[in-house]
Amino acid sequence: MMLEKKTVEFIDELSSGSPVPGGGGACAAVGALAAALGMMVANLTVGKKRYADVEDEMQECLSRLKESRDRLIVLTDQDAQAFEPLSRAYGLPRETEEDRIRRERVMESALYEASIVPLRIMETIRETMQYLETLGVKGSRIAVSDAGVGILFAQAALEGASMNVFINTKLMKDRARAEELNQKADNMIEEGRRQKERVCKEVFAGIRRDAAE
Repeated sequence: MMLEKKTVEFIDELSSGSPVPGGGGACAAVGALAAALGMMVANLTVGKKRYADVEDEMQECLSRLKESRDRLIVLTDQDAQAFEPLSRAYGLPRETEEDRIRRERVMESALYEASIVPLRIMETIRETMQYLETLGVKGSRIAVSDAGVGILFAQAALEGASMNVFINTKLMKDRARAEELNQKADNMIEEGRRQKERVCKEVFAGIRRDAAE
């Protein structure tokens, strides 16, 4: 797995001339960091007397964010794997009509698969954001800024992953299918933006309120 490498090794690969890992894998990695930040906030909250009334919610956040983090780590690799068939499809011959028909069929399938993985990244990040919002409101006040950083990471990763959806769907011949995928991505972007604004507003208000106290 890419994220089993040292961080510097992953960044070196990302910096290279190789097309993978690319933006999609980077978004999955940033999404995993967002989930990990949420886990840290939850871990700093569970078991504390001050937060006994939200203990169950914190345990739920911890469990769900671990699932999201682990899924995003896997999706980092799956994004790279989805690019390979697309890369091969671009290189298929198109000299004859038969070649062109076969290439178009293979391309359509590869474009769809290359769109689905970043869409899954987006869906997993949206789940992550739900728990980050809970943590921003109810998590330990000493780590509330980390919930804020997590939501900012998540939104950046969400919108970044959408670009990998749109760059592939624009080439699909099946426009109805492409627009269905685009609409799902658009909806998640809009929902994510609203949630990010809510959480950031809450976090900034909490930080400043705590400082005043």
